[in-house]
Amino acid sequence: MVEMIKAFSREEDGVALTEYLMLLGLLIGGVILAVTTAGSNLAAAWTSWGTWWTTTLTPPPAGG
Repeated sequence: MVEMIKAFSREEDGVALTEYLMLLGLLIGGVILAVTTAGSNLAAAWTSWGTWWTTTLTPPPAGG
């Protein structure tokens, strides 16, 4: 088992694959963080706009 790990570490393909997997993990984490943050901010803005819309504007009188 130890020999397999040593052989894997000497192989350049294994090292390159590990680096790419680490970069992929960081990229996925960054995308998840960005989407979560943008989603929270968008939800807050939408709620604020909806509150303004319903409290500021009044409907026209009925039977005009």
